[in-house]
Amino acid sequence: MLPLIPWPTEVTQPDAPALELPAVRVDAPDAQFAELVAEQLSAAGVPLAAAADAVPFTLRLDTAAGPQGSDSPERYTLAVGEGAITATAAEPVGLLHAARSLRQLVVRPDDAAGRRGSVPAVVVHDAPRYRWRGLSFDVVRHWFGPDDIRAVVDLVAAFKLRVLHLHLTDDQGWRIEIPSRPELEKASDNQVGGGSAGYLTVEDFRALQDYAGARHVTIVPEFDMPGHVNAATHVYGGLTDDGVATDAYGGIEVGFSRLWFDNPATEPFVRDVVGDLARMTDGEWVHVGGDEVLTMEREEFARFVELAQRVVREHGKTPVFWQEGARGPVEPGTLLQYWEPKGEDLDRFVAAAQGGARFIMSPGNHTYLDMKYTAEHPLGLQWAGFVELRDSYEWEPTAVIEGLPADAVEGVSAAVWTETLTTRDELFSMLLPRLGAVAEVAWTSAEARDFDGFTARTAAQAPAWRSAGWAFHPTPQVAW
Repeated sequence: MLPLIPWPTEVTQPDAPALELPAVRVDAPDAQFAELVAEQLSAAGVPLAAAADAVPFTLRLDTAAGPQGSDSPERYTLAVGEGAITATAAEPVGLLHAARSLRQLVVRPDDAAGRRGSVPAVVVHDAPRYRWRGLSFDVVRHWFGPDDIRAVVDLVAAFKLRVLHLHLTDDQGWRIEIPSRPELEKASDNQVGGGSAGYLTVEDFRALQDYAGARHVTIVPEFDMPGHVNAATHVYGGLTDDGVATDAYGGIEVGFSRLWFDNPATEPFVRDVVGDLARMTDGEWVHVGGDEVLTMEREEFARFVELAQRVVREHGKTPVFWQEGARGPVEPGTLLQYWEPKGEDLDRFVAAAQGGARFIMSPGNHTYLDMKYTAEHPLGLQWAGFVELRDSYEWEPTAVIEGLPADAVEGVSAAVWTETLTTRDELFSMLLPRLGAVAEVAWTSAEARDFDGFTARTAAQAPAWRSAGWAFHPTPQVAW
C-alpha cells in the first residue's frame, strides 16, 4: 500500500515502473510557490536542478482537478509516470497538498546501496472531507516559543491540516503581547512548576502567521475567558471581586479563576484583549474559550458569551468557543469546539446546531493527544482515559453527539495540552503517530478508512520522521 497519510479519495496505480528521481525541475505558478514545493522535495531527499534532463514536476491551476464532482477549493490531482510528474488543483493550496503527497510517496535515495530516489507510478484524485482540520496547541502550561511553533506548523502541514489553534492565555501565564495592556507581559515569566518562560511579541505573532500562511495553515489565537484567567488577575487586581491581585500559579488544577461581569473593569479588559487579538490576526477566527468556569452561575456566564461573541464580530471575525459556549446565546455561524461529554446536556448542542452554530469535534477520548498512550506511559494525563493510536483513528465525527445533524460538523481538531510536556521531543512523541490518525479522520471518508492499512502506512512514514528529526512514540500497535 502507498504510504499516504491521510488516505486520498481516489488512487490508481498504473502497471508501470517507478520513476527514478536523479533530480527534479520544479515548474510552478511563481517563484515563491516553487520554493515551497522545493522545500517538500528537499525534505524527501530529492535533488533539485534546473537542468533540461531533470525530471519535470509541473504544477498548474485547473478547476477540473480533483475527484469528479468535488467542489472543494483544496481538491487536486497528482500524476506520476512517463518520465514526468504533474499536479493540478483548483487553488494553490491544492497544489501544495499534491506536493505533500509526492513527498510521502518518494522512496528516499540510499547512497550506501547505490540507490537513487524514486516515486511509484500513480494517479491521485483527492479532496478533504472537512474544511476545519486542525490542532489545538497549549503554549501556556509549559512555554513553547516561536521556533517550536514553526516546527509544529511544519508537522500539521505535512498531514494537510489547515488550522493551528494556539491556546495563549491561562492561569499559569500570558503568552502574547497585547499592546493596549502592556502590563500583561509581567504574567509571561511563569509556567507549571515555575521556571523561566516567555511570550510572543506582536512581531513574533506576525512572523508566525506569515510562515504558517505561506504554507496554507491558519493561526487561530485563543484568549480563554471568563475562566482560566489567573495570569490576568495576578497582574490586574482590579479584575477581581475584591480588587486584590491573585497570586501567581504554577499548578495544573482548573476551574478556580474567573472574571466578574458586573465589575466595571471587566468589559474594557475584554474589549482591549479581543480587539488587539482580532487586529493582529489574519485568519477569520478568534477563539474566546469559555471552558471550565466552575464558580459562575449560568446567567452571568451567558452574559460573557454574548459580550465576547459581540466584540469578536464587531472586529469582523468569527467567534470560536469551547463547547460550554452553548450555555449562552450562540449566534448562527459561531463555532463550538466539543471536547468532553461528561456533565453536559447534549440537547443544548443540538439546539445550538439548529440555531446555526457549527461544531469542531475534539472528543478527549480520541483527539486529546496529551492523554497517556497506556497506564505505563511516562508523559501525559489520563482524565479522558488512555488514548492509543487505534483510539485516535476509530471514531466518527458525526456520531459523537447524538442527534446532532451531520451537516453541523465544521471539522475535526486534535489537541495537545502541556502540563507534563517540556521539550519539543516530548511534544512530538505525543503527537506522533496519533496526529496522523486524527488527520485521516478529518480528511478521509469513513468507508475508506482502515486501521490495519493505516498502521502499515504509518510504519512506512517513520524513516521520514526520523530524517526530519521528529520524535515519535513506537506504539506496539504498529509493526515498525
